[in-house]
Amino acid sequence: MKITEFIDRHYRHFNSATLAEAARAYGYHLDQGGAMLVTLAGAMSTAELGKSLAEMIRQGKIDAICCTGANLEEDVFNLVAHDFYRRIPEWRHLNPQQEEELAAKGLNRVTDTCIPEEEAMRVIEAKMVALWERAETNGERFFPHQFFYQLLREQLENSDFQIDPRDSWLFAAAEADLPIFVPGWEDSTLGNMFVARLLAGTLSDFGIVRSGPEYMGALAEWYLKTTMGSAEPHPSTSSEARESLVVPSDEAERTVGFFQIGGGIAGDFPICVVPMIHQDLERACPFWGYFCQISDSTTSYGSYSGAVPAEKITWGKLDVDTPMFVIESDATIVAPLLFGYVLGW
Repeated sequence: MKITEFIDRHYRHFNSATLAEAARAYGYHLDQGGAMLVTLAGAMSTAELGKSLAEMIRQGKIDAICCTGANLEEDVFNLVAHDFYRRIPEWRHLNPQQEEELAAKGLNRVTDTCIPEEEAMRVIEAKMVALWERAETNGERFFPHQFFYQLLREQLENSDFQIDPRDSWLFAAAEADLPIFVPGWEDSTLGNMFVARLLAGTLSDFGIVRSGPEYMGALAEWYLKTTMGSAEPHPSTSSEARESLVVPSDEAERTVGFFQIGGGIAGDFPICVVPMIHQDLERACPFWGYFCQISDSTTSYGSYSGAVPAEKITWGKLDVDTPMFVIESDATIVAPLLFGYVLGW
C-alpha cells in the first residue's frame, strides 16, 4: 500500500486526520500556483529529515527554507561524517558520568545521536575558515547559507560524502540555489567558531557574514517578488488606509504557504515578514496563504511556539480565511509521512 493510500484509509480522526487534511491542503496550495516556505527548528538535520526533504526540494514542492544555524550545519556534518556518528538507544537512562564520558570522546549528543567533533565539526571548520578568510581578503560579504553553498560547490567532492548526497537537503538546496534564511546563525557550532576566530585575531571583520536584519530584508524582498512579482511599492499603498495594504488572495499574483516544523526562531522570524511589510514598510502583499505547524509544544497563549494559529490573526500574520493546521506530534514521525503524501509516494 502506498503512503498516500495508507493515510487516506487510516488517518481519519484526531491528529492523524489533521495530518491528512494538512497534506491535502499543501498539495492543493501548490496546484493553485502557490509557493511554500518551510521552517526547520530543533535537530531535524541530525534526525535525517533530508531523506524526504531533499526530494521535496528536487520536485519543486518547497520554494524557500528558514532554519536554525544548527540545522544548516548539521546536514553537512551528517553528509561528511555519518560513519562516525554513534547512536545511543538507551539515551533516556544516561547519568551525568556517562554524559561526561561521551564528552571526553568528542561525542556531542543530540537526543539519541552523537555528532563526532573531530570528524564532523573540525573538518568543516577548517574548510569554512578558508572561505571566511577569502571573503575577508576580497572584501566580500555573504549570508551564512551562501558560505555553505560555496562549501558544497567548491570545498567538498563526492569522495568526501559518507551518505548518498541525494539524502542531504542542503545539497539539494544548493543545486536548486534555493533561498534560505537563517536567523540567529551565531547560535550554532560554526557561528561560535566564527566569533572565536575574530576574538583570536585569525579574522578581523565581523561584517563578512551578513546579519539577521539583512536576512529579514532579503526575506521581505523574496516575499514581495514571489507574491507580487516585484518588490516595488504598490501604487495604492497608503498609511492612512490599512485595508489597501492587503491584497486579497484571489487578486494576488501568487500566495506563499507557511509550513512550520517545531517552534522557536526558525518559525517566529519569517512569519513576521507579512505584518512588517503591511504595517511598517506600508506596502501591499497577500497574507500567508496556508499555515501548518508540527509541534509537540503544549498549547499556551503565553508561548509563541504553543500559540494556536488563530492568535496570529491579531498580529496581522494570517488572514481569517487562511487554511490553518496544527499537528500535535513528533516531527520526525509526522513530517516524512506528510512529505511522502505530497510527493505521491
